[in-house]
Amino acid sequence: MKLLFLGTWEIIIIVLVVLLLFGGKKIPELMKGLGKGVKSFKDGMNGVEDTDRDRNGANGIDDTKEEKKEE
Repeated sequence: MKLLFLGTWEIIIIVLVVLLLFGGKKIPELMKGLGKGVKSFKDGMNGVEDTDRDRNGANGIDDTKEEKKEE
């Protein structure tokens, strides 16, 4: 599957097409929105991990030993 392997020229052409479609002023806004989305996703994933830890602690499961072994 060679779809994911892009060369330098392909990347340059993609950047030029994006510039033509959205314009120079719109791209920073798009990147800002993308960054906020990624940050929100990471915060959500951290919330899930915290909830998992809280549940395990409430059930009497001590996972601190496992964390120490991984270090």
